[in-house]
Amino acid sequence: MSAPDCNPHKDLLERVLRDSVFDLWAMIDRILMLPRLPHDRFCVCIFGSARLMADNPVYQDVQWLAQELTYLGCDIVTGGGPGLMEAANAGSVSADPENRTRSVGLRIDLPHEQGSNPYVEELYEHSNFFSRLHHFVLEADTFVVMPGGIGTLLELVTIWQLLQVSKLPPTPLILVGSMWRDFLIWANAAMAKGQPAPASEVDLEIPIAVEQVSEVLPLLRQAQTRWQQSCPIITN
Repeated sequence: MSAPDCNPHKDLLERVLRDSVFDLWAMIDRILMLPRLPHDRFCVCIFGSARLMADNPVYQDVQWLAQELTYLGCDIVTGGGPGLMEAANAGSVSADPENRTRSVGLRIDLPHEQGSNPYVEELYEHSNFFSRLHHFVLEADTFVVMPGGIGTLLELVTIWQLLQVSKLPPTPLILVGSMWRDFLIWANAAMAKGQPAPASEVDLEIPIAVEQVSEVLPLLRQAQTRWQQSCPIITN
C-alpha cells in the first residue's frame, strides 16, 4: 500500500511554477527588445583566448590594438578574464591615464579563472553564458575576434547568427588570424554546397577576415566614423 500524498496541491504548485517561469522568460524577451541606450563613445568588444599570456606575440598584438583604439576615444569591452582579455583591458588602461574611456569586463564564474584581470575598471558579473553574451551585444558597436578556443568560437558564432537573422543591426565582425581564415574556408566549403545550401553566400560574407592585427585598425576607424555620423550624441 502506497503512502498517502502529503501534498495534494503538488500538481497545481508545479503548474504555477512552470507558468511563472515561462511568463518571466516572456517578460525578459520584451525587455531585451528595447533598443540600446545612446552612448557617447564608440565601443569595441574584443574576444579571445584566456590561455595566451603576456609572453605570446598575440597578447602583445591585442594590447597594441586596444591602446590604439583607446587613443581614438573608444571604450574596450572584454570577458574580463586572463589572457587576451587581460591584454585588451591592459592596453585600454595604459592608453588612458586621464580615465576618459572605459575598460569593461563582463565576467562569468569559471573553475579555471579566479576573478577578473587587474585592468578591468568597470566589472559586471554573470552567472550564465546567455546573459553575458547578450550583455556583449548591448555594449558593442563592433566585434573583434582574436585567436581562441571553444568559448571564443561560441561568441563568434552567436554574433554571426544574430547578424544573419537581423537580430543585430549591421555591425562589423572582424576575425583576426589564420585559424579563423581556415575556419571560414571550411564553412564556405561545407555550408555553401547542396540544394538548398545550408547557408547563403550573403550569410558567409558577414565576417571580415584579416591576417594581421594591424589590418583591423583601418576597418575600425571607418566603422567609428560611420557611427559618429549616425550617432545623435556629440562624441569627444
